[in-house]
Amino acid sequence: MAPTLLRIAAAVCFLAVALGAFGAHTLKSTLQAHGTVDAWQTAVLYHLAHAVALVALALHGAANRGAFYLLLAGIIIFSGSLYVLAVTNFRWLGAITPLGGLCFLAGWAWLTISPR
Repeated sequence: MAPTLLRIAAAVCFLAVALGAFGAHTLKSTLQAHGTVDAWQTAVLYHLAHAVALVALALHGAANRGAFYLLLAGIIIFSGSLYVLAVTNFRWLGAITPLGGLCFLAGWAWLTISPR
């Protein structure tokens, strides 16, 4: 299972870099018009930071698999909602973002209290 987790982690890292570049270049005028450049940058920052953590967790095989999936869910919910908010300017998506933050916190808490 670890090779699958590593591939997922690598794909999530790839996506973070691609979305960062896409936002900085292709979407720049849209993000500026919506005033959501900061939201996009925050999404990319948290996406990439937690994607790197996924790589580290994937390299440890089955240990702390729960933390892996919590951090992955955090990326999808937290960063995903910010990406969509930034492009669409649907501000109500900001209400979803904290759920992803809770997933991040739960993943880090899992690692804090895990016996391994």
